[in-house]
Amino acid sequence: MISLFDLFKIGIGPSSSHTVGPMRAAYRFVEQLPNDQPIGRIIVTLYGSLALTAEGHGTNRAVLLGLVGEKPETVDPAFANSILETTQTQKTLSLPQGPIPFNPQTDLILETGIVPPIHPNTLQFEAFDETGQPLLKERFCSVGGGFITPEETALTSSYTLPDGPYEFRSSYELLEHVKKTRMSITDIIMANECALRPRNEVEDYLDHIFDIMMNCVDMGLVQTSPLPGRLHVKRRAHDLYQKLQNDRGNNQPSPHRIMSWISLFAIAVNEENAAGGRVITAPTNGAAGVIPAVLRYLRDFCPEDSRETRHRFLLTAAAIGGLFKLNASISGAEVGCQGEVGVASSMAAAGLTAALGGGAEHIENAAEIAMEHHLGMTCDPIAGLVQIPCIERNAFGAVKAINATSLAMHGNGTHYVSLDHVIRTMAETGRDMNHRYKETSLGGLAVNVPEC
Repeated sequence: MISLFDLFKIGIGPSSSHTVGPMRAAYRFVEQLPNDQPIGRIIVTLYGSLALTAEGHGTNRAVLLGLVGEKPETVDPAFANSILETTQTQKTLSLPQGPIPFNPQTDLILETGIVPPIHPNTLQFEAFDETGQPLLKERFCSVGGGFITPEETALTSSYTLPDGPYEFRSSYELLEHVKKTRMSITDIIMANECALRPRNEVEDYLDHIFDIMMNCVDMGLVQTSPLPGRLHVKRRAHDLYQKLQNDRGNNQPSPHRIMSWISLFAIAVNEENAAGGRVITAPTNGAAGVIPAVLRYLRDFCPEDSRETRHRFLLTAAAIGGLFKLNASISGAEVGCQGEVGVASSMAAAGLTAALGGGAEHIENAAEIAMEHHLGMTCDPIAGLVQIPCIERNAFGAVKAINATSLAMHGNGTHYVSLDHVIRTMAETGRDMNHRYKETSLGGLAVNVPEC
């Protein structure tokens, strides 16, 4: 199993694989450095997708943060936004072991011409003593959703798989547990989580990530400053929020008013993500707005909303996200945006179906429907920024999730295409996709839309 504590990570924007993962890798590298030997220099090399979109995805900033001992879940976003400029000005970096000279122009190398053989998101760290002798060299792969692994194990073990009382690696096996035990999917996932930690700790974490998601929505609704980066994208959530608020008193509201609210919630979160704010990887940062938007829909528009149904939502969503992580990918650099917004939509559809009282077959059907209609979605961010088309895609992913829930719950749970079929198809489609459409900004909208 993949724990919800691993799948729903607390971090900062704009990218889980390009910001959160590299920060964690840099932090782990510094932890391995000797404390009794002076460090003279560190050289960091980014490869593949990390190098091609380093500035737009905040990878250069993330590496520096990890090297100075910051973690994604605790770093102050304000400090995060200032460290790159400070390091460029002072040409020093304060490691936990002490300050060292560091020039981002020469010590942070973007190797765009070399495609890593193991994983497109690869980064290398080299440490030297004061005489220039090598101390330590490590290569990590950032495999999506903030998960990292040493390069030598990237093909076999990118995450720890703890044992649980109800092990499953497919939706078929999960549904078999439901049939045999007469437990719900939520109960099965909770039992697995409680095998790792006390139930109250699991419930507290569910409350915590829900609160962070809702706070991210609220923050996005009031911010008005343009998003960072050379596109100077204007935030839309604040103005849209004001228009929808004014429309509340309209005696003849638009028939699609609720859909506009759902889109607003997703846009608000992803604008915060693009600005480097605090978000939950769900399952990635680029897709961080889908699940909060659907949860907000549950909270604000559904009479079934309660602490229990929110927990049911998140536990069920974690089960589906884990299946995609185990059997395909949640990395845009590996399989395109189908692995990010598509997976988030599938997770949200399953979660909402569970929250509204759907059975296991309806949940599996909703998850399948949502992903089926994201198959083949490319990842082609303009200027390497997690803004266009990423922000709007989250709005559509949220709306699709709710539509998938509606379709599934109006059926009897039987369907021709299983979730396992769709997961396998997504993985195959991702492997077949040209690398230009997998988070490199070398194809699609990234080259066909003039930068402004």
